[in-house]
Amino acid sequence: MKMRVSAVQYHLHTIRSFEEFAQQCEHYVKTAQEYGSEFVLFPEFFTTQLLSIGSEQGTRLTINELPGFTEQYLNLFQSFALETGMHIIGGTHVIAREGKLFNVAHMFYPDGRIVEQAKLHITPTEVNEWNMSAGEDFRVFDTEKGRIALLTCYDIEFPEIVRMAKAKGADVIFVPSCTDDRHGFHRVRYTSHARAIENQIYVVLTGTVGALPTVDFMRANFGQAAVITPNDIPFPPKGLQVEGELNDDMIVTADLDLELLYEVRERGSVTTWRDRRTDLYPDWEQAEKNFIR
Repeated sequence: MKMRVSAVQYHLHTIRSFEEFAQQCEHYVKTAQEYGSEFVLFPEFFTTQLLSIGSEQGTRLTINELPGFTEQYLNLFQSFALETGMHIIGGTHVIAREGKLFNVAHMFYPDGRIVEQAKLHITPTEVNEWNMSAGEDFRVFDTEKGRIALLTCYDIEFPEIVRMAKAKGADVIFVPSCTDDRHGFHRVRYTSHARAIENQIYVVLTGTVGALPTVDFMRANFGQAAVITPNDIPFPPKGLQVEGELNDDMIVTADLDLELLYEVRERGSVTTWRDRRTDLYPDWEQAEKNFIR
């Protein structure tokens, strides 16, 4: 079983209308479609570009006003998925529920369904500057090509949640991210490699590039898309299927062979998933089986 994935290095810049945002998104979606992709990943917080439009009175919009674009955003990306027949992970968008803000990843299915996964681990900036709340539940999602998980940026830095994703049967983790400097970028990148090695899975990662001079905490972006593999003989030696050019406006595409994952889990030079010492630390796979019962 193979799946073709594309990851968008989304260029943030000031826009004047929702229509401009829609046209930019359509460009990336149509490009992925031309490449024959079945999944396309947008980055975290890319919809903050909508705040650069400003208000009708000429004042700056804040993060608290971003949920006001939710219906337009959902309708736009649902139409993209329906028109192209692709699974579109629409990065993340900030939504409001019961007086709280959540940073939520959405996946749009080709049949019009929409599923979501709120970010589970919230950074100090998100808490202190944007008063963001953490998601409270974790799911994996079935597709015609296999089972996947959506973990946003900081989430990938926590090994436990990816163990849980693998225990629930996910073979591919899609990671929308947004980092403003080299330190944050490399934290997410290095831990994505670690998670792929530990769990013998694929990680599809992307981030924002460009700048939003009028949007607080989105003035600087440092990003690069990558498709990351386990480090074993069937895969590239550096565990890197493809990567973009740092901080460029572009899209990268790669084929993921799920059969190779099953092969290395059984007969790889290392079998990190099978060799877990569940006598010493939690066995998330058994916990998941017990939960299902």
